[in-house]
Amino acid sequence: MTQAHPARTVAAGVTRKLRMPTAPSPAPEPTVARNALVILAVIASGATLYVLAPILTPLALAMFLAVMIDGFARVLEHRLPHVSSRAALPLALLISVLLFGGTAVFVAMNGTAFATQLLAYGPKLDAIIFQIATLAHVGHPPTLISIIRGLDAGKYIGLAARAVQDFASTALFVLVYLAFIIASRRGWERKAIGLFPAREERQSAVTAFLRIRDGVEQYLFVQTVTGVMVAVLSWAAMAAVGLHDSLFWAFLIFLAVYIPVAGGVFAGVAPPLFALVQFDGYARAIILFAILQLIGVIIGNVIYPRMQGRSLNIDPVMILLSLAFWSAIWGLTGAFLSTPLTVMAMVILAQFDGSRWIAVILSADGDPQQLKNKRPNEPPDEKLPPPAKRTLPKLTRRVAKQP
Repeated sequence: MTQAHPARTVAAGVTRKLRMPTAPSPAPEPTVARNALVILAVIASGATLYVLAPILTPLALAMFLAVMIDGFARVLEHRLPHVSSRAALPLALLISVLLFGGTAVFVAMNGTAFATQLLAYGPKLDAIIFQIATLAHVGHPPTLISIIRGLDAGKYIGLAARAVQDFASTALFVLVYLAFIIASRRGWERKAIGLFPAREERQSAVTAFLRIRDGVEQYLFVQTVTGVMVAVLSWAAMAAVGLHDSLFWAFLIFLAVYIPVAGGVFAGVAPPLFALVQFDGYARAIILFAILQLIGVIIGNVIYPRMQGRSLNIDPVMILLSLAFWSAIWGLTGAFLSTPLTVMAMVILAQFDGSRWIAVILSADGDPQQLKNKRPNEPPDEKLPPPAKRTLPKLTRRVAKQP
């Protein structure tokens, strides 16, 4: 009885293994089906945001106020050498409370007088309505009193009262949410470690968070600075032509600048329309309209692009669509937060292969992974540096390197 050669036995075993049928690899998910699922998820998310608007709107406002206060604290620490990092946040919070309180007092003192003065221009409004009706060949033009009488006063008074009540309750919830967000900010380090045990995943999540924070802070900083510039120059122009309540108009213009596109239209059109009612003739209204348009063109086309740069990396058409989308879901709050919310959505969608194509469409240059060249933990008033390797700040670096 002969014994088989060991080498032949091993070779036969290898041959049998090679001849064994292998399990077929799973077929990749079709791109069309994956994109359809992403679209359905976006629609479902929009419906959920719309239904939960009374709950989520105060939370969103509180989160963006927290980001604004955190950025303001880093600006104070950067600009004031004697302010430590531990004292910067309480100081920024105190200044913010004083500013918001002063704003509320200013609106309460001037809002009623502004509305009363509008009603005092009834005869002048009747004359303007008559002139417009004559140009349109309307036989019996209505007067302001007849228009007001034709309205359901009880209905609109109820709507106004409900709006005031909603504003008060929303403001209260925003303050409560803001207090808890600021108080629990130190616990997010432990939560990040618990949510992302792997170091690579945690570092990717921290980097995405920094992109969102940098983009929101840069947007809020630029909108605030340019809003102050537009408001001050507009106030000077309105005061020069003698427009009543020019300071209150400047405050309204400053708030309107935070709304993309629509805010600029309001800032350039509303005061001249008020001037038509106040002054006899059209000369001052036309002069004011020309000056406000010049201010808008210079700041909007020269100063604003230089300050904003390409830090947000959002397509201008997408900004308009996001304004319409968030306004339809969250109303005026969505209009104010449309651009920061779109920045956040773009960065989050860019983290997943299935939804990255939406982030590419939202971006200005097709690269949604970067909010251009802003190093983390820098104050939002810092100029954008040249492209460099992205480094994590101390806190987030410690979180990312946890085993």
